[in-house]
Amino acid sequence: MHSASPAEATAVAPGAMPDVVDQVALARLYGEPLFALPQDLYIPPDALEVFLEAFEGPLDLLLYLIRKQNFNILDIPMAGLTRQYLVYVDEIRSRNLELAAEYLLMAAMLIEIKSRMLLPPKKQEGGEEAEDPRAELVRRLLEYEQMKTAAMRLAQLPQYGRDFVKAQVYIEQSMQPRFPDVHVVDLQEAWHDILKRARLVQHHKITREELSVREYMSMVLRTLQGRRFVEFEELFEPASGSTVLVVTFIALLELAKETLIEITQAEAFAPIYVRLAYTPA
Repeated sequence: MHSASPAEATAVAPGAMPDVVDQVALARLYGEPLFALPQDLYIPPDALEVFLEAFEGPLDLLLYLIRKQNFNILDIPMAGLTRQYLVYVDEIRSRNLELAAEYLLMAAMLIEIKSRMLLPPKKQEGGEEAEDPRAELVRRLLEYEQMKTAAMRLAQLPQYGRDFVKAQVYIEQSMQPRFPDVHVVDLQEAWHDILKRARLVQHHKITREELSVREYMSMVLRTLQGRRFVEFEELFEPASGSTVLVVTFIALLELAKETLIEITQAEAFAPIYVRLAYTPA
């Protein structure tokens, strides 16, 4: 008589729950462990259907089979390729007839190429060799592979909305017009124009007069105080003579050198204006 082993002696009695259920239970139904499939369990045919490879069309499938078997795409073994292709077509035809229609057309083309290769080649006119029956298929496969490779490279590029978003930053800036700088040529032309006007009112009177540049610098500053802009020509008095005009012009240059005044011009050939470069206390 067979004696019970320790494992059999500790087996779970019928109707009793085992101590450990997570390691042996097939599943859990409403929180309860399930140790065996129910006898009346119905599983639809498509419930456990799994597609390991998804192809975009017949050419994609052919290219996959060629690369998987390391076939030379310029010398395709039609027998092996057709056999593998038909196995896949039979599988999808039994499940999705509408999807298999396009693949069946390519299958017919493969069978035709295979049949033409079994026949002796016909010589063309002029003694030239007949074209390889696989030439058209190879051309289509190469073109499809190029397009697929280009599409993959484009997909790897950063795309707006997928890899990055457009940043928008609003910056408030005060609109302060900046006048162009006054060139030396503009000052020379303005100065020559003042000299011409001074010669029209000059008198032939010879006098000796001592003029102070510092004094005229102070006079210019007093003239500019309390005024936003003063036209360049208003700082000169042609009736005072060319000597006063020269001293006044030198005073303006000294003030500009010491950055006490600013000489501006709105645009080319526009009037020249002078203003204080500081705010009086």
